[in-house]
Amino acid sequence: MAYRYMALNFPSKRRAEELLNVLHRLGLECRGHVRATAIFASKETPTLRLPGGALLLGDLYERSGRLVTTVARFRHVPTQQALRQSLLDRYWGEYLLIQPGDEPGDTVDFMRDPSGGIPCVHPMDGAFVTSSPSLAARLGLHDGQIDWEFIGHCLAYPYMKISRTGLAGIRELLPGCTLRVSKDAARTDLAWSPWRFVAPTRRENDPSASAQTIRETTRSVVRAMARTDGSLLLQLSGGLDSSIVGACLADAGVKVVACNAVSPLPGADERHYARQIADRLGIELLSGRLDLEEAGIAFPLPPDSLRPAVPPLARMAARIMDHAAEDQGVHGVYSGGGGDTVFGYLNSAAPAADAFLSQGLAACWQAVVDLSRLHRCTVAKIARLTFRKLRMPPRPAYTSASAFLSQGHPVQPLEPHPWFAAPAEALPGDRERIFGLAGNQLFADVMLRSDDRRVRMPLLSQPVMEACLGIPSWMWIRGGRNRAIARDAFAEELPQDILQRRSKGTFLNYTFAIYRRNKEAIRHFLLDGHLHARGFIDPDALNRFLDTPLKPRDRSFMRTLELCMIENWVRNHT
Repeated sequence: MAYRYMALNFPSKRRAEELLNVLHRLGLECRGHVRATAIFASKETPTLRLPGGALLLGDLYERSGRLVTTVARFRHVPTQQALRQSLLDRYWGEYLLIQPGDEPGDTVDFMRDPSGGIPCVHPMDGAFVTSSPSLAARLGLHDGQIDWEFIGHCLAYPYMKISRTGLAGIRELLPGCTLRVSKDAARTDLAWSPWRFVAPTRRENDPSASAQTIRETTRSVVRAMARTDGSLLLQLSGGLDSSIVGACLADAGVKVVACNAVSPLPGADERHYARQIADRLGIELLSGRLDLEEAGIAFPLPPDSLRPAVPPLARMAARIMDHAAEDQGVHGVYSGGGGDTVFGYLNSAAPAADAFLSQGLAACWQAVVDLSRLHRCTVAKIARLTFRKLRMPPRPAYTSASAFLSQGHPVQPLEPHPWFAAPAEALPGDRERIFGLAGNQLFADVMLRSDDRRVRMPLLSQPVMEACLGIPSWMWIRGGRNRAIARDAFAEELPQDILQRRSKGTFLNYTFAIYRRNKEAIRHFLLDGHLHARGFIDPDALNRFLDTPLKPRDRSFMRTLELCMIENWVRNHT
């Protein structure tokens, strides 16, 4: 079961009694108090009472992967700040830490683990902190109104996660951040920063040692999560990342089910690769066909959906995985999501630029040669691109989208993510990797699953992120291979077919079929919808596009599906 909790900050006695009765009816019981904050959680949610009056909800592991069930080791931690730092340095997990603030007074601190495994939202005044905005609405703590200014931001930056959500007055505490709540105010700070792990003093320059670290760290994380859940469904695409997660599950001692989503159109049948991993695990590969008849643009979303994030393809894939997980009776759904970014897959000349800035001309030249092999282009072209990368100012964290938006609503500036604050000396490739990791935080919103099953993305866990960030970008393209260190790490566990793959399956044909079959529905959905009524949509531009045949391999139709994704979220919340 997914973990659920509600923390009530500084409620009056009368209000606390009213909410207590409702919380009990909803299956949440009081787990204790941290100063004037009362914490309630579902019976499935683990709780650790830590020294100094702190409380931890969720799963905490030692770096070895052993689940922490006793708090004796924390008894000699002198301060609450030291406790936070100890958790970040020596442990990992999917948890929310609630502790009395180090400052005098009634402050209470909430820290979300760097992977963001447990949802965490709060109003701007910090009156409550919860895993479930719909639970807060049922308690009458917020009215569920839409933040239309955020919707405008989302239209320009549809795949960027920030603390602001689509619900007016509701913020998400981002992974690795803390929320400090007092009677008068609430503020957030960064507790864990990925920039610490790309510093030159943390950099690993030995490919063999790097591969061993990645292998041991990833296996430890995957198996620790699997032992906690007891049974799981692996969303096995057949690509490198999900195959690595599958390899780590061999002999894990838990029930593993593998499922592959199959497109009815050419380009995305990965069963040949996925079946090889299933065979190594000694299990049957289940598969589900992505339906075209039911792949519409309007569909229900979970009530706890915080922001537009679910396109039609993700919804159809989720249905396949949910049905398989329900049939097999498993407790978790596992994905290789985030693997491209974590394993240093950059589509730019940044690795060669990093090598030059860090190690000089010889290392840069080797990286140029590796990039030319990887991208199958000339050394001269890569050299030019590298020189341009070195000369040009740093790329922005994210570029805006303006297609089909009304001129009456100019594109808003990007609201910053705390990981965008790059040090002045940051390497270009490290910037791109960490900006990519910030974007990967949206995957938790995209992974549409039923509430009674946990969604796990072990490649975005804290230990794996830290280990991978310490490996410089030019080592990930070693030998002209993308994700080279990850391939070396699991060379003995993965079939040669998967290790040597250069291409990926694509669902572009399937997505285009959704667009083509629903073109008129898209027109009416958007022009009769809330976005147009609010003046966000340029109807003439949209009509011209829908009436114009697309050229082969033109992906511009994806923008219309982005707008539908946002309109669909709005309709689900009105």
